[in-house]
Amino acid sequence: MAIEKVGVVGAGQMGNGIAHVFARAGYDVVLTDISAEALQQAVALIGRNLDRQISKGTLSEAEKSEALGRISTTQTLTDLGPCDLIIEAATEREAVKTAIFEELVPHLAPHTILTSNTSSISITRLASRTDRPEKFMGFHFMNPVPVMQLVELIRGIATDDETFRACLDVVERLGKTAATSEDFPAFIVNRILMPMINEAVYTLYEGVGSVSSIDTSLKLGANHPMGPLELADFIGLDTCLAIMNVLHDGLADTKYRPCPLLTKYVEAGWLGRKTKRGFYDYRGETPVPTR
Repeated sequence: MAIEKVGVVGAGQMGNGIAHVFARAGYDVVLTDISAEALQQAVALIGRNLDRQISKGTLSEAEKSEALGRISTTQTLTDLGPCDLIIEAATEREAVKTAIFEELVPHLAPHTILTSNTSSISITRLASRTDRPEKFMGFHFMNPVPVMQLVELIRGIATDDETFRACLDVVERLGKTAATSEDFPAFIVNRILMPMINEAVYTLYEGVGSVSSIDTSLKLGANHPMGPLELADFIGLDTCLAIMNVLHDGLADTKYRPCPLLTKYVEAGWLGRKTKRGFYDYRGETPVPTR
């Protein structure tokens, strides 16, 4: 099937990046969010990110105008009904995602493919709350979407071959690379990445090293571009905790137990860069470790 019109649910960190890459690849994009302010900020951010590509010589002013012209916004979720493909990129809470799909389903075209950008939640379970589990997949982008080359494609137990092939074709048109994962908690990337971050938080919690020594050790000792605590702040500590809880609950193994210090930071509202405080304090000119 030909996919030309794409709906993106959620104008936050992931949603605006997804809208950006689809518009750049020539798709018509409808971006929706419950917040008019979030939609305005998303379009402005997409514009700034396109300007960054212009400054690097990878995009022209005309191509920027064309990309922005392909993006429309709406606060009405059901306006996405006629889209060929819908990517849900709302907050990493299953109840929120389920409510979105239940509201959308009565308004969808028969051919519409539904997908979720979830980083950890069961695709099979999400699909079962819709009228089209065979046309439902996990479509997991990495952050920041315009930069990162990987997309995890996750088939639920009922996903048919036609849907999988259509999504694979979309990833190729976006100029990205697909990795196929089975539908188990946190899939591939976060199944490996989040326990590493959680272990870094335990290392801090137990006093083995400070924030700066832990991050410096992994950057210079393991050649990581970003330390694990700095990366956690970039992802969002609430998201890291949510994924660790999915791993812990879904696999019933104590090695996935979230570190109490990670829970404490989330309870304090210190979620990382987006709240200006996490393992680093971002309120000044340069980030300062908080422990």
